[in-house]
Amino acid sequence: MKRFRSLFVGCVAALTASLWLARIHPFGDAGLYAEQSSPQPIMEHTSMPPAARATLMTKCIDCHSNQTHAPLYGRLAPVSWLMERDIVKARKAMNLSQWDSYTPEQQEAFRIKILLETRAQFMPPRQYRLIHRSSRITDEDIQAFSLWAHGITLANFSSTPEPSPEPSNDAGDASRGKDIFEKRCTGCHAINDNREGPRLHGVFGRTSGSIADFSYSSALKNAHIVWNETTLDQWLTDPDTLVPNNNMEFRVIKPQERQDLIRYLRDTLSK
Repeated sequence: MKRFRSLFVGCVAALTASLWLARIHPFGDAGLYAEQSSPQPIMEHTSMPPAARATLMTKCIDCHSNQTHAPLYGRLAPVSWLMERDIVKARKAMNLSQWDSYTPEQQEAFRIKILLETRAQFMPPRQYRLIHRSSRITDEDIQAFSLWAHGITLANFSSTPEPSPEPSNDAGDASRGKDIFEKRCTGCHAINDNREGPRLHGVFGRTSGSIADFSYSSALKNAHIVWNETTLDQWLTDPDTLVPNNNMEFRVIKPQERQDLIRYLRDTLSK
């Protein structure tokens, strides 16, 4: 009986300490238990496939929005510390509650990043999937994100055909290409560092899949394409047509923008 009493007292003391320590936020305060007003609609002005929206609302908003549903164990340290760390980091990377404040270029980069990271099973994180089994990303989820990343929205299901893109007017402008790169490419690419995509310094004239410290798709590694004006234009128009089964989801629809971007890659990043 005395041993049981000591064990009981120890458990109560540990629980009390855990509840008290949870009031400390060593990795950032996510405001999980702060009193909140009525939640604001998320992405209400965004047109997207219904399946993609449903997946975001059920499997992503717990970390990537301000509407986190904190479980009971989130009140206990050190679990609460780790949970807040992941949420603060996730909101900083992409906050769906702030989607309408992002520029169209940022939204495009996020759509592509969502597709790449869910398809590679980087998201949701492994520790989240272990606890929330229903958060596993399915093939249907990937298909919905793919449609969204490629610009297929609710508006695209209408019968009205989209106008064909206007032809390029000149050979490209490197300064305009730099603006396109910074607005639309830096979500996955950097000049001197590998990210989701390989570093792009010296890409013009380089053979595809040739950076030793980057993990390419087998399709691109075996393609042996030399990047020049023609191949880069084909690649940016539709990567899957040039190299099927690659990991590139980004497309530049307007010919003039492709020429500007290629000019920047050739004249600036090759030096």
